[in-house]
Amino acid sequence: MAPKLMSVEQPLWRALTGYRILAVLYVLGVFFWSYPEYSTPVPGGGYLLVLACWTFGTLRNVASAERCTLPFLVTDIALGVVGILLSPVVDGDDVVGPTLPSIWVAGPVLAFALKGGWRWAAGASVLVGIANIVESGAITRSTFHNVLLVCVASVAIGYVIEVARASERTLARALQIEAATRERERLARDIHDSVLQVLAMVQRRGTALGGEAAELGRMAGEQEVALRALVSSGVAPDPGTGRAHRPALTADGGGPTAAAPPAQAVQAGTEDPGTAPCDVRALLASYAGSRVTLSEPGAPVLLPARAATELAAAVGAALDNVDKHAGPGSGGEARAWILLEDEPDAVIVTVRDDGPGIPAGRLADAEAEGRMGVALSIRGRMRDLGGTAELTSVPGQGTEVEMRVPRHDD
Repeated sequence: MAPKLMSVEQPLWRALTGYRILAVLYVLGVFFWSYPEYSTPVPGGGYLLVLACWTFGTLRNVASAERCTLPFLVTDIALGVVGILLSPVVDGDDVVGPTLPSIWVAGPVLAFALKGGWRWAAGASVLVGIANIVESGAITRSTFHNVLLVCVASVAIGYVIEVARASERTLARALQIEAATRERERLARDIHDSVLQVLAMVQRRGTALGGEAAELGRMAGEQEVALRALVSSGVAPDPGTGRAHRPALTADGGGPTAAAPPAQAVQAGTEDPGTAPCDVRALLASYAGSRVTLSEPGAPVLLPARAATELAAAVGAALDNVDKHAGPGSGGEARAWILLEDEPDAVIVTVRDDGPGIPAGRLADAEAEGRMGVALSIRGRMRDLGGTAELTSVPGQGTEVEMRVPRHDD
């Protein structure tokens, strides 16, 4: 499941909702406190009654950008402008001072900023500023200061909102790309462990047999090259609803081993097969043969079934590389040893062979050619499990791959 992003602007909408409530309560308090000082208080009382009903009746409209529609914003700021222009009628002697909507009028301006960014905020600020100048009859220092303060604050908030939205879009896109990349890597591992190995085997066997089989081998080789190009370019088929696992081959050319954990390896009494404890020894035992030696602890080595299966598949990929580059698959006689270690904080599996080793730069060349055995089938699996895979190779002295899967305390 893709992680759900928390909106950066949502707390600002909640803050605006709280501001509007406090502002209308403040405006009502100022009016009733100064009621005797108004020259014509009745129109002012009627206006503030409408303002209070509008404020509390439209709280849901300032709960999010989706609900804050343009008609609402226009009506909201129009109500504030009407209150400003009505103030000289209610306070004809200019005794009270503040306009009828007072600080409430900043709410509509901030709503414009949250909804449409700094350009909308600038337009709303100019409109409120013009109304204040008309109400005062002149551009006084106090009027200019108030108008400038609202304008700067709203434009700044609008700009921050635009940056936040752009950052959210960038982050969402990055998470999508990361998820798609991980899925492509998983599919590439499955393809490498199944189709590519079968095609490579058909090519080798066909070339060795000759005749019509050689032509079949040539065609298999062409398809292998084309499929590797698809994998390395990131083009992969739709995984659908299931995930197929090809049995891994033993390094001595023996039969396939099931990629899913055998029934006896999973402890009974658990409901989720992916998290049920699984004995890694049972999975690795099928790799042992005449050319592969397995050394393991005497007690069960337990990991969640999915982690154990992926670890065993990575071991199978390492043994496949031994078979292909140093074992019978390449005409060699290299042997391999598997060492399973159970530590308190991790399970470690080391695969070592006595082959000719890997020449310097060969892994980078293989990855560039689309041969992802080490990059995806081994290191990719370990990375997805939160572990590591370290490869050490000395020409003429063989290769060693150490795979470490950490234990996660629930």
